Amino acid sequence: MTDRPAWVEVCVVVGEELAESVADALARYAPGGVALGYESIEPDPDGEGKPRGPLAVRAYLPCDASLEDRRTRILEALWHLGCITPIPEATFRDVVEEDWSLAWKKNYRPLRVGRHFVIVPSWMETELRADDVPIRLDPGMAFGTGMHPTTQLCLQAVEDFAAAGKSVIDLGCGSGILAIGAALLGAAPVTGVDIDPEAVRIAGENFRENGVVDRIRASCGSLDDLLDGNFGAKSADLVLANILAGVLAQMLIDGLGRLVNPGGLLVLSGILEEQSSTVERAIANAGLSLQGRRQFDDWVLLEALNPA
Repeated sequence: MTDRPAWVEVCVVVGEELAESVADALARYAPGGVALGYESIEPDPDGEGKPRGPLAVRAYLPCDASLEDRRTRILEALWHLGCITPIPEATFRDVVEEDWSLAWKKNYRPLRVGRHFVIVPSWMETELRADDVPIRLDPGMAFGTGMHPTTQLCLQAVEDFAAAGKSVIDLGCGSGILAIGAALLGAAPVTGVDIDPEAVRIAGENFRENGVVDRIRASCGSLDDLLDGNFGAKSADLVLANILAGVLAQMLIDGLGRLVNPGGLLVLSGILEEQSSTVERAIANAGLSLQGRRQFDDWVLLEALNPA
């Protein structure tokens, strides 16, 4: 007897720059969750992998009385998004419960980022080199999985600047991946902050998975909460913000630079190449000194020093 479908999967395949916008649109109507992942992960002889191709954004709709309404609302949301920038047509397919719980995992491999970080899917075991620093997460199930270029740029910066004895603030911590990376390199204390309570909950689970709960605190809040000292840490040696260019520019106006200790570094990512000059002007206006720039495809990371 054929299993009855338990879910309908809706899939939109887009470039990296659109993936999060499409995922946000789908997530509003998908209680079954949203998975974000590259169309393929190219394995190498060591069993690790490199992402290839565009990103597939998949949402899961329960096969119940709400299905047709959810499908209609998703198509409307994608149509509105398509009025701003072209969006490929969504595809729908029936899946059984077992498919949903397992299928999204099949293409994932450990992913090496920078010199030492290896993002390891939490259900897998993998051979590690002596100097590897594994970060265990569930790729594809939440933002901040290491798959996006902005996260990889930030992890490279964390690898270069986080160290024992350095304090770190991760503003907009998402899954907690950057905070985890910093803590695994010995940084302490590490403070993660996000405006989304669900992100804070997931980050807490990831802290436990990686054995760093004694070095990281995650709280639900904003830049203003940090500046007011509501989470204990009012400033740090290394401040990370992987958000969006417009938000970063406004945060710099609102006092983001005050979070950075004298001689400390502010790392800003989530910036498209054509938006870089706007954020660079905001850095200068905040009294910070641009010290470095990294780029991955169309995405840019900026490093700014507090010279005070």
